[in-house]
Amino acid sequence: MGTDSGRARILLDHAATLNLQTGNLLNWGRLRKKCPSTPSEELRDCIQKTLNEWSSKISLDLNQEMPDVLECTVDQAMEKINPEEREELKVSAKLFIAGSNSSSIRDAVDMACSALGVAQLDSVIIAPPPIEDGINLSLEYLQPYWGELENLVQHKKIVAIGTSDLDKTLLEQLYLWSQVKPNSNQVNLASCCVMPPDLTAFAKQFDIQLLTHNDPKELLCEASFQETLQESIHNSRAHEWTPLWLLRYSVIVQTRGIIKSKGYILQAKRNVS
Repeated sequence: MGTDSGRARILLDHAATLNLQTGNLLNWGRLRKKCPSTPSEELRDCIQKTLNEWSSKISLDLNQEMPDVLECTVDQAMEKINPEEREELKVSAKLFIAGSNSSSIRDAVDMACSALGVAQLDSVIIAPPPIEDGINLSLEYLQPYWGELENLVQHKKIVAIGTSDLDKTLLEQLYLWSQVKPNSNQVNLASCCVMPPDLTAFAKQFDIQLLTHNDPKELLCEASFQETLQESIHNSRAHEWTPLWLLRYSVIVQTRGIIKSKGYILQAKRNVS
């Protein structure tokens, strides 16, 4: 893998942005890990195999100008939705913002729509943006992120938007403040085995769907991403790369509840001092 890794390293050392797309994991065949894993393990495995697959197919002309943006994909797994089937399918996504820039939300949604060949996503749930230790999540902190989601709903890029890991107090504050109301809230059952009664009552009163999830607090952390990058592309300056956001999507046949497609899209930037 030396030459492949060497070519990839040259590209990474010159680029400023990395867009990584796994395509439909159901099309991965031999690349797919057979045993079930945690969300973190699955993501790490997907990033690593996508980088390996991409680097093995690079044709590099050193006389050409190095690209500023790298598109890292598993070509054989890329799959757009057939427009004739669109009405039968529900396209859902969960968005994890790693940085503090709320405008990343638009980039993520645009890239997901483009990858899947759709005009809009049916549902987007946003995970709580990262906050410093010792600081509690507040409405004020959530507002710019929710405002960006509302904007995308108003521009018909998303149909419905939801939250994750909000307690009753914060969900109520968001509901009262927002123009576009949250239609769902995910609860991590690792932190509470039973849905809190006050949250259940509030959600029922205002028709908010309560869902469960098993994602860790930080699914895409900088250290883990850099480690995976270093393992895949040897001797790369992995420490210069920071993930901005991660979007996990699923395409479900509504009448049958069958998953037709699932995958990850992420964007990272290189910090050059």
